[in-house]
Amino acid sequence: MGGYLWATKKLSMPTAFFCPKHLKYLLILLLIFLGYNSYSQNLSSAAGFAHNDYWHKRPLYDALDNGFTNIEADIYLRGNKLIVAHILPIFKKQKTLERLYLGPLMACINGTNKDIKCPTYPLTLMIDIKSDADKTYEALEQILEKYRPILSGYENGVYTQRQVTVVITGHKPYTLIKAQKSRLAFIDEDLMQVKQDTLAKNLYQTASCKYSHLLKWDGKGNFPPFERQRLRMYVLLAHRFGKKVRLWASPENEEVWRELLNCGVDLINTDRLVELHNFLQAGPKSYAQVN
Repeated sequence: MGGYLWATKKLSMPTAFFCPKHLKYLLILLLIFLGYNSYSQNLSSAAGFAHNDYWHKRPLYDALDNGFTNIEADIYLRGNKLIVAHILPIFKKQKTLERLYLGPLMACINGTNKDIKCPTYPLTLMIDIKSDADKTYEALEQILEKYRPILSGYENGVYTQRQVTVVITGHKPYTLIKAQKSRLAFIDEDLMQVKQDTLAKNLYQTASCKYSHLLKWDGKGNFPPFERQRLRMYVLLAHRFGKKVRLWASPENEEVWRELLNCGVDLINTDRLVELHNFLQAGPKSYAQVN
């Protein structure tokens, strides 16, 4: 146990303190104290993460048609509406979270929406809050209550898995969510801060960070061993606590996608739905999973 605490303290140090030699020893220690198992991780388009899905012509529909079960929508609170937009929500008043996502999913699950290809459940709807965290979440809570029958929840201390799991990223209302004994939303943790976790799925479902905060490789040439080891170390810690790993703003090419999967990254962030779908279908059916 003492070795584990030492390893996590080393992990929390600024990046400048790392060198390839030290990282190699740290990784070995983590593998010893946390355990490392390499086994097949079955892949399909479920490993894809539809980033900014609403940029596509058919929000939600395009993602589901390509087999994606992890989808992101950015929202702003404007008046009493949650507007889906990355910027300039004033021009998109009709594009609400309910109209584009929650309503169609509920209808699909109830069997009344014949226009949508129902996904293989569970499905994760990651909601990126762009406006004030607390006020937006309070408005979101009221809307989520209408869809309670299909949403995973934390209710009186018990986690319940249902068809759709809502995960909050962006401006995160940590204090509000942590204080709730019953809720229908979870938090996307900062992967760079993942160390020790006593809350697990009660609060966090995923762990994410910007690709460039962890890696510099753009897919050209060989993947630097130092970067590979560093990534695997963070993936190992996140998996230890049951979190799926995602790197956003990653280079959109097959070389990077392949190495991320080889390092155990669970969700490949993309705006190129068809290209990633084809890559996942044509590639190996399994990759090593870090756990």
